[in-house]
Amino acid sequence: MADTKIVVDCATGVVTEVELTAEEIQQRELDAIAAATAKSEQDAKDKALADLKASAKAKLVAGQPLTAEEADTLVI
Repeated sequence: MADTKIVVDCATGVVTEVELTAEEIQQRELDAIAAATAKSEQDAKDKALADLKASAKAKLVAGQPLTAEEADTLVI
């Protein structure tokens, strides 16, 4: 990533490329870590739900009773 940002003065239309400060660089790195963590957590939740739905479907097909959690995933 470049350590610059683009600043646009809407009143004049002047576009300027400005170096980021050390604080801005650090904040960008922290934001990237937070975004990656949030994505990993969401991916894990999505996989767990997909696995739960697959388990519920398999049990329904096999005629086995569902757990309450599996039953909650069904949309009727």
